[in-house]
Amino acid sequence: MPKNTNVKSTPVIINNDDCLDDKSALTAASNTTKKITHETSTQQQLLNLAKQFALADGLKPADQQLPIMERAKRHQQTCKIRQQKNLEAIIQQALEYSSLEEITDRADADWFNSFILLAENISNQTMQALWSKILAGEIARPGSFSLKALKVFKDMSISDAKLLSKARSLSVKDTHNNTMRIISGVYQKPNLLSVFFGNKQYRLNLAEFGLNYSDLLALEVNNLIFTQEAETRPLQKNETLIFDYNGTPLSLGYKTNNVCLNFYKFTAIGNELSQLIANTPNSQYQHVLQTHLAELLLIN
Repeated sequence: MPKNTNVKSTPVIINNDDCLDDKSALTAASNTTKKITHETSTQQQLLNLAKQFALADGLKPADQQLPIMERAKRHQQTCKIRQQKNLEAIIQQALEYSSLEEITDRADADWFNSFILLAENISNQTMQALWSKILAGEIARPGSFSLKALKVFKDMSISDAKLLSKARSLSVKDTHNNTMRIISGVYQKPNLLSVFFGNKQYRLNLAEFGLNYSDLLALEVNNLIFTQEAETRPLQKNETLIFDYNGTPLSLGYKTNNVCLNFYKFTAIGNELSQLIANTPNSQYQHVLQTHLAELLLIN
């Protein structure tokens, strides 16, 4: 029986597992045996994969092999069964995310057909959960996920998904147009007083919160974020911008005139796929945001 849950309120949580640093990795390596076991050798792993996809029979001696047509049929049948299981698992999870409430918009059969062609080879459970969220979200609100976004998502690895989750944890949502952005700094446009007091500019080092520039480039490669910084128009004293930071209202009040906010914008596809990620605020980033930019902004 499907659970009566709202799709947006049940996003998938992707844990950002910390990687070992170089020293820890070297220590771990030195404590392991150098002997390659039969179970963990690259040969054995390759053979295991070949067996899973019915491709191992041709590796036997010629007199023990099945005819090539029979081997091809077995491989095709194995792949079809695997794809069927993948799709059934995704649809089953999508049902659990779906509501029992009636909706007026009818699901697009062409979109669904494209969806199954893109999702049929997804066997990783975490990625299946995300694909099920896409399906449930699109059925509930047709037009939520474009085919362009699905094609990008198909080529994303679990590491890419974790990177998107990390970026999502540092992003704010514009409450007017539901677009995501990562605040990276603030500055006051130069004026005559700048000659005497210098320019007021404050930057956030995103690498301190686990998102370095190479991560931003990787997100850009997947068409999820723009690495060219954008900025707001010059805002005046007492103007206020309202954002949503991972489910919490965030108000930016300007203390002086001609202040611009710097940020990295999510692409349209990045905005779509960020819907899949749970609200996981970074408390350290939030604290630095409120204190480091306090010279020009009143942040609540």
